[in-house]
This record gives sequence, structure tokens and C-alpha cells, in this order.
Amino acid sequence: LMMLLPWLSIASLHPKESQTYIIHMDHSLKPDHFSNHESWHQHMVKSLSSACPEDKETFLYSYTHVMHGFSAKLTSCQLAELEKSSAHLTTYEESFGKMFTTHTPRFLGLNHGSGIWPTASYGKDVIIGVIDTGIWPESQSFNEKGMSEVPSRWKGKCENGTAFSPSLCNNKLIGARSFNKGLQAADINISTEYDFESARDFEGHGTHTSSTAAGNFVYGASHFGYANGVAKGIAPRAHLAMYKVLWSSYTMESAATDVLAGMDQAISDGVDMSLSLGFNNAPLFKDVIAIASLSAIEKGIVVVCAGGNFGPGAATTHNGAPWIITVGAGTLDRSYLATLQLGNGMTFEGTSYFPMNVLITNRHLYYGSNDTQTAGCKYLPRDQVKGKVVLCDDSNLDLNGQMQAAITSGAYAVIFLSESLFLDPEEYSIPGVVLHTRYAKAIKEYVMTGNNTIVKSMRFGLTKIGTGPAPQVAFFSSRGPDPISPSVLKPDILAPGVDVLGAVRPDVPFMDAGKYELATDYALMSGTSMAAPHVAGVAALVKSVHRDWSPAAIRSAMMTTATNTDNTLGTIRDQWNGDMAMPLDFGAGHVNPNAAMDPGLVYDMGPQDYIDFLCGLGYTTKQMSTILRSSQWSCENRTDLNYPSFIAYFSNQTTLLSEKQFTRTVRNVGDNASTYRASLKVPPGMILKVEPDTIKFMNKFEEHKFVLSIQVGKHIPKVNYGYLEWIDERNHIVSSPVVVLKD
Repeated sequence: LMMLLPWLSIASLHPKESQTYIIHMDHSLKPDHFSNHESWHQHMVKSLSSACPEDKETFLYSYTHVMHGFSAKLTSCQLAELEKSSAHLTTYEESFGKMFTTHTPRFLGLNHGSGIWPTASYGKDVIIGVIDTGIWPESQSFNEKGMSEVPSRWKGKCENGTAFSPSLCNNKLIGARSFNKGLQAADINISTEYDFESARDFEGHGTHTSSTAAGNFVYGASHFGYANGVAKGIAPRAHLAMYKVLWSSYTMESAATDVLAGMDQAISDGVDMSLSLGFNNAPLFKDVIAIASLSAIEKGIVVVCAGGNFGPGAATTHNGAPWIITVGAGTLDRSYLATLQLGNGMTFEGTSYFPMNVLITNRHLYYGSNDTQTAGCKYLPRDQVKGKVVLCDDSNLDLNGQMQAAITSGAYAVIFLSESLFLDPEEYSIPGVVLHTRYAKAIKEYVMTGNNTIVKSMRFGLTKIGTGPAPQVAFFSSRGPDPISPSVLKPDILAPGVDVLGAVRPDVPFMDAGKYELATDYALMSGTSMAAPHVAGVAALVKSVHRDWSPAAIRSAMMTTATNTDNTLGTIRDQWNGDMAMPLDFGAGHVNPNAAMDPGLVYDMGPQDYIDFLCGLGYTTKQMSTILRSSQWSCENRTDLNYPSFIAYFSNQTTLLSEKQFTRTVRNVGDNASTYRASLKVPPGMILKVEPDTIKFMNKFEEHKFVLSIQVGKHIPKVNYGYLEWIDERNHIVSSPVVVLKD
């Protein structure tokens, strides 16, 4: 399983005499006298000196699995000469990216007594490859107690390096490598003060406490906290291998050449899970990570990818190729709180991540009501604010700026009024609480009664479990429709991605709190990059139970068993505005691990299905060859992908009852004899029909086709959705969202 995270964004190099390129080659044209493709690649680069004798070349990496080709630093003369070769397919300029940046197993319904955990043996003998910022091997997350021996199929190793010895590896952490030739070729200096020339992590990230498990996979994140979730949370008996591709530099960027090298090595080493990284949106034939992921899919490796942190706007999903499981972020039923009592006795409860159990009593309350600059805490007069609790209203939407103004002015604590904005945990340098604007009127009325208004008490460090409604779609989680592949509903699924506990580097301060610099072993993190490892973990558990299932079947099992309701039994809501969310926000719903183990039916696909999908996009022969890493392919059937969700587009000129049809094939993976009946949940303005509406299976693995017809009237909302559910006599509910968009 390969998981791609969206913390990379493309940024081309400034023009230079020489520049790094990723070169796609037609591997079938390798001359026989070369023993392998790497020797051929190196020879091609060295031979450029004859045409460009004054130019120096630098060979970086040869890629075998994620693509056929290599990376090198070349001049324009050398590149022009290289592109004359009949074996040359495509050239990409180097690109760079940056990071986007426990209780979750219980929230997901995992328990030791029953369900997928014991059935999957907690991920025993799985090897999870993590493509990340490195690892802090001393973390308790990587204790080998209770672990089995290293699987014989493992081909990797632990590299020696700065502050990292191979002896630090064990039966839990079985491999560690690092890749930085791309950064070095770009003349980006890696910090010797903060980083290590080894697989050791400069940020101390290890793994968040709830992620991963079995099957063929590679996992890449941006914190060793993620690996902890994989290692100790969802798949506590899985082995771990680290591939460091992100380094501490003045740009804090990672090179695509290094990321591809890490992915390529992970697959070569025999990992079972790879969660890797994603770049900004680009056509599939220009997206090196999408191309690498398709290669992984062809090898039976599941690819899981964070959908991006660009919400709440529409059409902001990233990593939406149809062979990737694209994950959105949801909230948990766990809240971090502070209470406030004013001098008049009114009490309020709000969000706070201030890390200390602090009680503040009888402090003067300041509110600069006469000036929007001070009311919104854009500016605060130190002589009036020092030592007081400051009220900041929502006339200024920059909570970070409000906090900094309060700190600069010497405020003792802060009360923020905000309807939908949040502060990251590490921003709470002084005590602060975020209260909803619904309380604004009552608080302002009190504070404006005179100069002696006080905060009677503020209590911090409170945690509540079981709060709701949860999950909600995180305000930052990217939304569909996908801008690159709009014919496929994205994101696919939702998973915990807000306030997930992750391991951090324990020997450096994580944050400031008052006069103190705080260090910790674990900290709260949020992002779709935290959500994706949860889905990767569930996919791995499903794979360990069903070893012969394809990546598409595993995705189908998770999507068709996902839940679209929260813990109050209502439709999942949007954290941004509190409104009901929709499949463009959460895909099929929130991942449900135990149900995914026994989905009843699956919508399966293989490499040829993706080839047929690409054939329908109108790409040129060269573009197709680039994506497929081959000069030969066949376009067999350009019908719809056999996807476990539906999205249909209708024009504003749609006449009464315009219709679109979708053909799908379902495979019985439950009991031998089963009968499934279609149940349709349809909103006003839509008509759904299924033919046939009853499917009878006589044998396990038997397949049947059906056709879903979608009809819409002229006067329907721009976005509308319903559900198709296949239900059998054994309580399997195979659910698919059906989304209609009018342009």
C-alpha cells in the first residue's frame, strides 16, 4: 500500500546554467550489452560530454519501479542532446515541496476482543515503509517487545550515518535510509545545526498513535509521529522501515528526485505498505507521483493519499487519480477545553490547547471597544493591557496575529471570539480560549459595563471524550469535485485528521508557554496527512485478512461500508459552518474498519481498467506512454470505471428528465448463496433506477452487472446527491453515493 501525502507543492527552479531533470526512458530500448538499466542510464549521461565537452554533468538516481528513467543535473546543451535519443520519452524539471501540516483506534471501533484487529493479527509480519522526515529510533513507539522476527522477504537495510547506527534498528524498526542528492544538486544546504546526515529525524517525528497494518504497501508522511500511529496504533505488530526524503534547510523543501528515489527503494526492499507524498495538481501525464503510484498499483500495492488541506473551497482536492485512495480529514469525539467565568457569574466553555493545568482568578478584563484595531487585537496598548485578560473580537480574522499582539503587549491571557477559525496547539504561548461568536453579545455587554470588569476564573487543561457531533469534515480538508479527474468522485473517504496525537523530537522545545520552552514526546497534529495513515492502516488490516484482494477491491470494501452519519445519528456536518456536509466533502463517508473486513460485495478493477480510463482522456501517444511507462498498450473498453461511487454532470440547459447511465460490476465476496436488493435514497428533483434491482449470487466470487440510471429535472440544486444501497438477507449494506452537479 502506498500512501501519498499532500505536503509537497511544485516550485520550479530559477533558470541556471545547469538544472536537475527527471528523465523518462523507454526501457524496452536498452541495448543488450548493458547488464541493467542503471548502467545504461549512467552511460547515457556520461556520453553527453562528447557533444557538450565544456559542460559538467551530475547523475543522481536511476529509477526502476516507480518509473523507468533517471534524474541528473544537466545543462541545456546536454538536455538537448539527450532528448535526441529514440529512447527518450519525457523530461520533467525538478520540483520541490513543503509539508502540510491516542484515542483514534477506539473512535474507529477497534477492540482487542473481536473484529478486524484480532482477525488480522494486528498487522503481524507486515512491513510498512515510511517516506518521511526520518525517525527518532529511541522513541518507545519503536520498542521491539512482542514483535516477531524480521520477515525473510525483507531486502532492505539500516544505513550508518550521523547520530544513527545500524544497531538502533531492531525487530520493530527494521530499516532506515536517507535520500538528498536532489537537494544537493540544487545547491540547497541542509542544516548541520538542526539536521542529521542520516535517517534520524530533524523534527523528531515518529508516528501518530493510530495508523497502519498489512498487505503490499509503502507509507510516507511528514512526521515520525505518523509512523507511530502505523507502528503502535492501527497495526501494533507491523515492522517499520524509514525512507527519509525531507530535510531541514533554509527552504524546508523536498526534491521530487529524492522522493521518487525513496519510493523506488521502498518497493525494491519488499515493503508491504508505502505511504508517500503528493505534489500540486497537474495533468496525470505530468504528475510524477501519480505515475509512480500507477506503477505501484500494477504490482498490487495499495496507494493511499492525503487529499490536501485547501478547504473549505470546492474543487480543491489533490492526489485524485482514480487508482489512488484519496482521504479527507475528520474530527474526533475528543475536545480540548477551557472554562471561563466572568465577574457577573456567566460561564462559558471553549476550545483551548494551552498545555498546562492552569487556574486564573480575579484578573481584570480588557476590551478595546472604541477602536476596531484594538477590538480585533490588531494592535494593543501595552500600558492598558499588561497583566490583564484581553478580549479579541472577530473583526480581525487573524487569530495568530491576535495572539502575537497579546503576547507583545504583555497580556496575561486571551479570549478569542470566532465562528470558524482555530489556533494550532503550538500557538498557545500564553493561556487562551476560543469561544464561538454566539457568546459575543453577552460577553461584550458585560465587559462594557465599566472599568472594573473581571475574569473571575479561567481553567485550562480540560479534556472531554464522547463530545459531538463527531466526526465533522475538518474545515481545512480539501473538497471535490476533483479538478484533474472530475469524472471520479473525490475524496474517497474520511478519517480522523484533527488533533491526532503524534510523537515529536523530545530533545528540543516543541513550543513556548509563557516564560518556558516546553519539550514533549508527543504533540497534537492536524491535517489530511494525519487522516491518510488511518485509512492506510485499515487497508492494511483488510489486506491481511484478504491476501488475494486487489487494491481496488480493498478500496471498495472501505468505501461501501463507510458511514455518513455522526455520533448523534445525524448526517456528517462541516466543521467550517456547522451545515450538513455532502459526498463532495466526505466521499463515501467515515472509514469503518470492522465493517470493511466483510463488505459483502466489491467493485473491483485492475490495471487494464485504468488504461481504458486514460484512453478516454484524449491523451497523445507520447503522453500515454509517459504515464504507462510503456510503448505498447491496448484500449479495450472505454466505458465507465468500475468505481464504488457515482458522479454525473448535467448542463443548465437540461431538459425535463435528462438521463445518464452508469454500468457497474459487483463481485460476491460474502456467502456462497446471497440475494441483494437495491435500495435507493433519492432527494427531490432526482430519479434513480437500477436494472436489475435484484441480484442473486449462487457462488462466492460470482460477478453480476447492473445499470444505474440518473434522471434529473430542470429545477434542481447545483449540487444534489442520493445513495444506492445493495442489501442482502445477512445485513450487508453495500452503499455508494450518487452525486449530481449542474454547471
